[in-house]
Amino acid sequence: MNPIIEQLKEVPLFESLGDAELEALSQVVKLKSFPKNTILFSEGDESDSFYVICDGRVNVGINDEDGKEIILSRLGPNEYFGEMALMDGEPRSAFVMTKDACKMMIISKTDFKKILSSKFDVMLSLLKELQRRLREANKKIESLALMDVYGRVARLLTQLAGGSDPGIQIKDKLTHQEIASMVGASREMVSRVIKDLTNDGYISIRRKRITIHKNLPYNW
Repeated sequence: MNPIIEQLKEVPLFESLGDAELEALSQVVKLKSFPKNTILFSEGDESDSFYVICDGRVNVGINDEDGKEIILSRLGPNEYFGEMALMDGEPRSAFVMTKDACKMMIISKTDFKKILSSKFDVMLSLLKELQRRLREANKKIESLALMDVYGRVARLLTQLAGGSDPGIQIKDKLTHQEIASMVGASREMVSRVIKDLTNDGYISIRRKRITIHKNLPYNW
C-alpha cells in the first residue's frame, strides 16, 4: 500500500475522499522532512503551499510591534496549516516554526485549489476547521484583553492539560519562555506566576513537565 495514501486517510480533512481520489491526490503530494526549529514561512511571505503534518509539531505565531514572539497555536500529526493564504490570495498572516523534527506532506497552491473546487465535502470540512480556529483566536484575544498574566497562565495550563483534574500532567515539556510566548507576557512575569502556583500547591514541576493538582484560579 502506498504510504502517502495511508497517511492521507489519517487526516480528517480528507476522510470523504474515495480510493481513486486519494490515489490521485497522492500523486501530487510531496513528502519532506524538516529539522527542529526550522522556519517554514514567515509573516508576509507569498503563499504557495498547503502543509499536512505527518510527524512532529509546529508552532504558529506572530511578532508584535516590539518584535516579541507570540505563539498562537501548536499543531501536531494529521493537522494542517497554510490554507488561509491559499484561499484568499493574501500573504502569510503568521509564521510557522517546527517545534520538533517534522515530516510533512506538501500540496501546491494549484493542486490544493483543484481539490477544493471538485470536492464540496473537503471545502465544508475546511470551513468548519477555520471556524473552530476563529473561535480559539477569539478566546485568546479575550484572554489577552480581560485577564491578567496570572489568569492567562492558568487558562493556558488548563487548556494544555485538557482539564484540571487532580494529578493530570501536561505532556509537553514547557520552558518559562515558551509559556510567556503563548500568553503574551515577559518571561520574568511568567516565572513569578509559576512560582506562586507551585508554592500554593496548584501545580508541581518535574523535568519541565507540569502536573496540575487542583483547579487553577483565573483571577487572583
